[in-house]
Amino acid sequence: MGQTIIEKILSSHSGKDVYAGDITIADVDLIMGQDGTSPLAIRAFYDMNGEKVFDPEKIFMVIDHSAPSPNEGVSALHKLMREFAKKTGIKLYDIGEGVCHQLMPESGRVGPGKLVIGADSHTCTYGALNAFSTGVGSTDLAAAMISGKLWFKVPETIKIICSGRLPKGVYSKDLILYLIGDMTADGATYKSVEFVGEAISDLSIDARMTITNMAIEMGAKAGIMEADDKTFEWLKKYTSCTWNPVSADKDAKYIDVREYDVSNLEPQIAKPHRVDNVVGISEIEGLTIHQAVIGTCTNGRLKDLEIAASILKGRKIHHDVRFIVAPASKRIYIEAMNKGIIQTLVESGAAVVTPGCGPCVGTHNGVPSDGENVISTANRNFKGRMGNSNANIYLASPATVAASAVAGKITDPREFLA
Repeated sequence: MGQTIIEKILSSHSGKDVYAGDITIADVDLIMGQDGTSPLAIRAFYDMNGEKVFDPEKIFMVIDHSAPSPNEGVSALHKLMREFAKKTGIKLYDIGEGVCHQLMPESGRVGPGKLVIGADSHTCTYGALNAFSTGVGSTDLAAAMISGKLWFKVPETIKIICSGRLPKGVYSKDLILYLIGDMTADGATYKSVEFVGEAISDLSIDARMTITNMAIEMGAKAGIMEADDKTFEWLKKYTSCTWNPVSADKDAKYIDVREYDVSNLEPQIAKPHRVDNVVGISEIEGLTIHQAVIGTCTNGRLKDLEIAASILKGRKIHHDVRFIVAPASKRIYIEAMNKGIIQTLVESGAAVVTPGCGPCVGTHNGVPSDGENVISTANRNFKGRMGNSNANIYLASPATVAASAVAGKITDPREFLA
């Protein structure tokens, strides 16, 4: 019987053929924790009488959610992570290095056929590189740090075929918001989603990561794509490893197959307070905004900053708007500086913050006030996500955020790209 991509990867890491619904114990290739979850994992590690990790070369911890530390309590957690890293020999990315979901691909350790777990729900991002990557709890992370293994229930797979080509001014963020709006926030709960089709193949790796990053927002255990020439060219920038790409068999069994023609898609907006509360921009254009954010693990990559800069070049941010930019990694920050992108953003009125999660989590950096409307490239907009449950978060592409920041209201970016 044919297998899906996820079934093949879990089979290769379990030493036996497994299919949807099976429960298996698999070897993991990479383990990651961030500063919101690693302290819990460290405590669980010691509660399990852990003395050493199974392989320090395969474990990473990242300080990105509250970086630099906003208070003494968080500083104590960061200290715990630093001390654990020194004791065990694992790799720690400290403040300013960037968002975990950019740093893991940049590490050169994530690629086709790999099995990656992270104590963060958006670990599914790496599926853009043909890896099975998924979020787990801190206790599971601790067990894996000790044993190098974890149990999985093999997920059923939904295939989403995106045909046609995205129109000018419409981006991968618009596509994934549209898909989530149609699938709903729980439409793929504990499923794997394979994204295929011409519209996916046309995308850059940066853009593909935007889509797999938000697979969790439709409930998915993982989002995954096949590897192609773009995948291998991207990987060559970070590693000389040889990879084993994984494709689904022609007779693989899917629980659902959905096809979407994206040729006439318009820019999309997710309205408060659900990611699946999605409308075309024509339905909401003109709404006043008070803050605009470009960054996060969804859209803080070089291409995202470049798109925003192309709109902001020679323009100024509206005087009633605060515009915050958080590059996804130090490497991206430096590249954007070398290309003049950061200068363009700052000259337009942007406040560039430390590479990392920035305002997304709401622990520091840009907490909005009561009743304020924020337009953001982040992946979640539920109440309190940015630190104030009385604010309203609208999700959009970097182009839409940049155009809206200039206009002071939600604006179709295609007006600036004509």
